[in-house]
Amino acid sequence: MKFVDEAIITVSSGDGGRGCVSFRREKFIERGGPDGGDGGNGGDVVFKASPRKRTLYQFKNQKLFNAPKGGHGQGKQRYGKSAKNLILEIPPGTIISDADTGDIIYDFIQPDEETVVAKGGRGGRGNKHFTSSTHRAPRFAQPGEPGETQKLKLELKLLADVGIIGFPNAGKSTLISVISSARPKIADYPFTTLTPNIGMVQAGWGEPFAVADIPGLIEGAHSGTGLGIKFLRHVERTRILVHLIDVTSIDLENPLQRYRAINKELVLYSEKLSEKRQVVVLTKMDLTDAGVLAETFISAFGNNTVELISAATGKGVEDLKNRLARMLDRDYEE
Repeated sequence: MKFVDEAIITVSSGDGGRGCVSFRREKFIERGGPDGGDGGNGGDVVFKASPRKRTLYQFKNQKLFNAPKGGHGQGKQRYGKSAKNLILEIPPGTIISDADTGDIIYDFIQPDEETVVAKGGRGGRGNKHFTSSTHRAPRFAQPGEPGETQKLKLELKLLADVGIIGFPNAGKSTLISVISSARPKIADYPFTTLTPNIGMVQAGWGEPFAVADIPGLIEGAHSGTGLGIKFLRHVERTRILVHLIDVTSIDLENPLQRYRAINKELVLYSEKLSEKRQVVVLTKMDLTDAGVLAETFISAFGNNTVELISAATGKGVEDLKNRLARMLDRDYEE
């Protein structure tokens, strides 16, 4: 299934049913009077965050959603049936905004949150309501109120505590498959993930946390080059960034080139992204000359907290998981 994280749709709530014009007609009863019933209310359009949903795929082809109309009133004071609400399920992490103004209507964080985006029209009153001492036989009733129509933009931003960023083929998918139960597609040739993957990580202690591998970024991503902005938005939801660097890609003449290139894209997309805490991780440390390349990077980086791991052998992976767990625990305590 294709990953869809943005959609523009139009929703319409149901019209209210019209009130009824009716007069009581029974044998042996004269001047029975008006007995027209009210129309039923139209259905609301409701969005609900559901953990069963992972993408906005259902909105890829269908762009128009209509809630049912209310039933019309009938004689003998029979009310029209109020319509059922139209409930649209979306994944947690979805932001709903006005497609024309950009104003945010609701930001779904937790499962089972819901909000009404279009209120159904109220049913019209039957002629029974318009009887008075001077007007005993009203021959009119109210029409139902029309429903509301909204043009909406749906935008999914993945909810993960930790986001793994880096160039394509840096080993992000391999790392997430090692530290969590997620099983992304992995290849031994230059390959970039087309859909973010989320897995739950259980460290040696503390609460489990969610980690997402953000598809490979390249220079110009902030302006839409490559996968670009399509996936940079997912980084915004994370608390910590794991900046993964393939140790074999380090240039001895300019060891920080790739590290700086990714960070430049984050800054150009959003200043907030540049302020997120990063854990720099050099991977594929089991390969030949990895030690020399790592020392060159660390010397230029000027920080001895760089994590050295090998997803293939498991070296350093547990230490990385525990470090992330401690950092997240400090976040929650604050």
